[in-house]
Order: sequence, then structure tokens, then C-alpha cells
Amino acid sequence: MSEKPSLREWKFVAPEIVFGAGCLARAGRFAANLGMERALVVTDAGIEAAGWTDRVCKSLAEAGVGVTVYDQVTPNPRDYEVMRGAEIFREHGCDGIVAVGGGSPMDCAKGIGLVAESGRHVLQFEGVDQVEAPSPPLLCVPTTAGSSADVSQFAIILDTARDVKIAIVSKAVVPDVALVDPETTTTMDPGLTVNTGLDALTHAMEAYASSAHQPLADHLALEAVRLAAANLERARDCPGDMIARENMMLGSMYAGLAFSNAILGAVHAMAHALGGLLDLPHGLCNAILLDHVVAANFASAPGRYMALGRAMGAAIPAHAPPQEARESLLTTLRDFKRRLGALVTLGELGVTRDHLPALARAAAADPCLATNPRPLGIGDIAAIYEQAL
Repeated sequence: MSEKPSLREWKFVAPEIVFGAGCLARAGRFAANLGMERALVVTDAGIEAAGWTDRVCKSLAEAGVGVTVYDQVTPNPRDYEVMRGAEIFREHGCDGIVAVGGGSPMDCAKGIGLVAESGRHVLQFEGVDQVEAPSPPLLCVPTTAGSSADVSQFAIILDTARDVKIAIVSKAVVPDVALVDPETTTTMDPGLTVNTGLDALTHAMEAYASSAHQPLADHLALEAVRLAAANLERARDCPGDMIARENMMLGSMYAGLAFSNAILGAVHAMAHALGGLLDLPHGLCNAILLDHVVAANFASAPGRYMALGRAMGAAIPAHAPPQEARESLLTTLRDFKRRLGALVTLGELGVTRDHLPALARAAAADPCLATNPRPLGIGDIAAIYEQAL
């Protein structure tokens, strides 16, 4: 279904990106080029155990960049983890940050940079364009094919007092350099491969359906959907298959660039609320909610959802009736989730109807909801959660 050309203005932001197997070995050179003399390396215990942190630290040392490692980052990074990281940054005289890991270390690193530069609490940056000064240089080495924090202007931090995930959205948290090395994803277990891959798929689908969609993001989002649909099962089943790993890493990067510029929608708003209240894995929350939100949104952007369905491999004719196209897309999505073992319900994760009012209120306040293709009130959001129980 064709669309009329838009005359509205748009922009696109991205870091410097180096993509390819083995490129993490360039970390030292790029950190030195950014003027770092001592880097705070933000990571977690799992990435350290896999050996990726040591390899990055070795590269930094070989380039003459001093290293202080901060590895006290948990999934869904907490506000106090950010604040402690900023203390260590200052105590050790660091002048730059290198994040090694998935979305949690990278988001934590972004928050540390904001706090270290400003002296403010990380939660004071909640919202869109609340950052007034640049952060210290930031280099990211992603180790999952899903979060795309290495290329985005988002940082998601858990406010532990309110049990709510806050979103910080600003060009100031776009990393200076992303070293996107597909080899780092070979140590992910099958479950993490699936959850992060479905996170990337959700990024791409929400960016394409977003009310803030724009031409460059559109191209990247559709290609990301194609890559995820064609490669995620292979990456899960054959973890050493570098073609599948490279395609998933490329798809994740494309999806990240797309959503960083076109923003997201109700899936992410609702997933952030779930992760904040119940400390659930973000990628899994997205996977559970994706088809339910697509069903609710379809009528508001049928042409866009038809294009997404075709990118996933659904046989949707050019002039298919909208209801037929909707069912074809939903069937394709649910079959894909079934093959990946991701047909989990919220109830199986411990969510009950008693949780729904608080979850719906938190999701309604999330900035990602602003670009959902249709307006959703608290009652609408609660109904979608209930369908996913």
C-alpha cells in the first residue's frame, strides 16, 4: 500500500560505527582518539566470565589508556548502580567510559556519564531533552544482538524508590563510537539469543509503525525485520554460525538506528512498566506483548503493518482486505514466537490482575507511548495487559 510523500522535516542521529568480526580489538585505538587517558570500563559479571571485558581492557592498555573496571551492573540497571559508578569514575580520575555488554551495562554507562559530568542525580534526567551538557566520551562494545543501546539516544534506568523504569532520551547519550562485533554474541545462551533477538524485532516494528516514522528509519526498520525473521532461529540453534550471528547483529543495529530516530510505541511503554514493577527481562516482556499491541494498533496504520507482515514473510497480497492482512500478520508473528519457544504469558511470569492498574498507569506515563500509532488511555493499556495474561 503506497503512501503520500511527507513534506515534514526530519533528522537522523547516529554514532560513529565500526562493524565486523574482531573489531572490539580496536577499542584502545578509538578510546585514545577520543582523548581518554583513563577509562571506566562498565560491564557485568557474565560478560567478564565470557572473556570479552578482558579483551577490551587489553586493547585499552596496549593503546596506553588506563583502566578502572566497574562490574556491579545488574539486569534492569538500578539508579544506585549508576550513582556508585559515577563515584568510582571521579575517585579514579577517569575521563572517558567504555561499556562492554548488553543493554544494561550500556544504559548504566550512559547514566554514569551524565552524573559524572553534572553532579546531578540520574533520575533528574528523566524525559526527553533534559540534558544540558555533554557527557564524557563514551565508546560501546555491544555483546547482544538486541538492545541497540550502542547506537541509540535512549537510556533506561530503574527508579528503585518507585519501582518504575525511567527513560532518558537525548542526543547527549548517543555514544561517540560503537564497535559492533558479531563474535561477542556467540557466548549468549539460546534463551538470551531469543529474547534479545525479539527485542530487536520489536524495535524495528515499533519504529516503522511509529507516528514519528521517517524515510531513513523506515528502510532500516524493514531490513531489520527481514534479518530477524530469517536468522534468529538459526542463531539460536547454531550459536557458532557466524553468518546468522552477523545478520542478527546487523539487524539489531539497523533496528536501533531506526527506533533511536523514529522512537517506539506501546510495546516498549508497557514492557518498561513490567520491568520496573516486577524486574522482568525486557526482551521477554516485549516478546509477550508484541502481537497483542499489533492487534490493537493495526487499524490505525494498516499499510505499515502490512509491509511489516510481508517483511516477516507473510503472504499478504497488495490489495488484501485489512482484516485478512491483520490476521495473516498476527498468525505469522505467533508462529514465529511458537517456533522460538516464546509463547509465554504474563501470568506465567507472575503477573496478576491486581497488578494491571499500576502497570497501566506507569505505561501511560512512558514517553514511548507518545509515538504509538493510535492514542491509548489507561483503560486501553490495561485491556492489552489482560489479553496477555
